[in-house]
Amino acid sequence: MMGITIETIDPDTSLPASSDVVVIGGGIIGIMTALFLAKDGVSVTVCEKGEVGHEQSGRNWGWVRIMGRDPGEIPLGLESMRLWSEMDKLVGGDTGFTRSGIVYVADTPAALAQHEAWLDHAKQYQLDSRLLSSREIENVAPGVKRTFAGALFTPSDARAEPQKAVPAMARALRRHGGTVLTRCAVRGIETRAGRVSAVVTERGTIACSQVVLAGGAWSRLFLGNLGIDFPQLKVLGSVLRTEPLDGPPSHAVGGSDFAFRKRQDGGYTVAHRGASSAEIVPDSFRLFGDFAPSLLKQRKELKLRLSGRFLDELKTPRRWALDEVTPFEQTRVLDPAPVDSILTSAQTNLIAAFPAFAGMKVAQAWGGYVDATPDAVPVIGEVPRLPGFFIASGFSGHGFGIGPGAGRLIADLVSGRTPMVDMKPFRLERFARLERTARAAG
Repeated sequence: MMGITIETIDPDTSLPASSDVVVIGGGIIGIMTALFLAKDGVSVTVCEKGEVGHEQSGRNWGWVRIMGRDPGEIPLGLESMRLWSEMDKLVGGDTGFTRSGIVYVADTPAALAQHEAWLDHAKQYQLDSRLLSSREIENVAPGVKRTFAGALFTPSDARAEPQKAVPAMARALRRHGGTVLTRCAVRGIETRAGRVSAVVTERGTIACSQVVLAGGAWSRLFLGNLGIDFPQLKVLGSVLRTEPLDGPPSHAVGGSDFAFRKRQDGGYTVAHRGASSAEIVPDSFRLFGDFAPSLLKQRKELKLRLSGRFLDELKTPRRWALDEVTPFEQTRVLDPAPVDSILTSAQTNLIAAFPAFAGMKVAQAWGGYVDATPDAVPVIGEVPRLPGFFIASGFSGHGFGIGPGAGRLIADLVSGRTPMVDMKPFRLERFARLERTARAAG
């Protein structure tokens, strides 16, 4: 069984001597931030240590949803959906965006009540989300054989193709004058008079006045070398795609123990919605106090396991000089193997719920590391003690769907415009330990 296949782009080859803004990370957040800046006439350079969109931005399920978002993320989700709806025109390419609708089925009345509670939060935004009775599920998910208590359905939610969307966005960025450098890791930041003045890459130095870190699962390591303690852990997701298949529903459906969505190629992307792997690593102990509440809450969904990753991260340097080879150059792309037992369980559960999947043939399976924060909400904003340095990371598996809106928001922040949403939910200082540290320092 092959691993994942993601489109690549032809990158720029010359390192610019200077750029107004340097974006670290070529995932959807970094590329969309840079695209909006370039469209505004700002000179911008993206530095990607590996290939554009080859980590979680190209490995996710491809769901583009507002349904189920944290209340603080809903405005960002609305802006993202607006941008996604015109994305193919915006980037001049095919991203696979389709308004296909998403269904969350609930096993029990208690689970259905949680969906109803979210619907109460979302009413102010006039979404088309609605509850379905057990009998009504068949109308939107034909062929269902498992009995559910009900469902939450959002017809306007959508899907896109991760393996092609971000490369298409990167090509648009280049057409608008942005520079995209691949296999060009940023080693660190230089400052002058307390402000950002340059980034140091493995190829040389780029003078700049502002930097955006959109480093995904690598962000904690990069920030640690700057003396910034960013509470972030990696969660391993396992995903597969099938060969083209007729019969199953065209709506994306998420249950407690399976998830699927139709693909542009006629196959389906399949995962286990109720099972991800949390590998035990040194940071698991360093950040135990931060993540203990969420671990307790998600104890049924997160499968703790000890693997070779513990020793790998134990041996990974946490500090380095700017003239030294960094971990970002030693591992260009995180390409973990999927957890076979999780995918086997997902297939079994899916076939039991929707027998039309009984004949599915698995074409590819892959793993991907989600950059998770303790509250599963991203950190977006300028670091107060380092003017000109912005963080956009910790999207906790939501980055693909809300990436366009996040990119627009970060571009506005960098340009000094009033943010389009309330920034309070995204502050780095919201985490209790960091808030205590900030109070003690100031």
